Amino acid sequence: MADLDDRMAFLLEAGRLSSVERATRVVDGTRAENSAEHSWHLALFALTLAPHAPDGVSIDRVIRMLLLHDLVEIDAGDTPIYAAKAGDAAAQARAERAAADRIFGLLPASQGALFRALWNEFEAAETPDARFAKALDRFQPPNLNLAAGGGSWRDYDVSEDAIRARIGPEIARGAPDLWTWISRRIAAFFAG
Repeated sequence: MADLDDRMAFLLEAGRLSSVERATRVVDGTRAENSAEHSWHLALFALTLAPHAPDGVSIDRVIRMLLLHDLVEIDAGDTPIYAAKAGDAAAQARAERAAADRIFGLLPASQGALFRALWNEFEAAETPDARFAKALDRFQPPNLNLAAGGGSWRDYDVSEDAIRARIGPEIARGAPDLWTWISRRIAAFFAG
């Protein structure tokens, strides 16, 4: 039963992700999204947008990565993509690795190692599955921002060029069709 104690400790700790507030607003723009909502929404994006994944991508693996990818924010917090300052990325990466050690370490060793491997794969973004997962992680927020009339783009006074530079390469690399689709909508938003 010790393994059940460990699994429950992990699951209860994972529930703390709903307390991590993100910069992106929910679809109706009334409040900030939390990281648990973001992870759930991304898993649904993966399931729904599976026909737009490159050949050979395992949507089941992508969903697993997306459900795990932000758990580290329980300890490390969320850094808004448009608020990041020079030099912060390395410190944030160190904090996230330490958080991954702690959080995945709550699980029985074999399951913790499996979850940590999926998290590492997502972070490295070198496999087709991880590239598609990363693309979705970058694709979801602009859709929310567009639905919320600009959302965090307005909050952070973000230009179209900054959006294209920060999210375009990841989306285009992992899901070219999705980048073509959202790119037109971003252009229309800034032209309007």
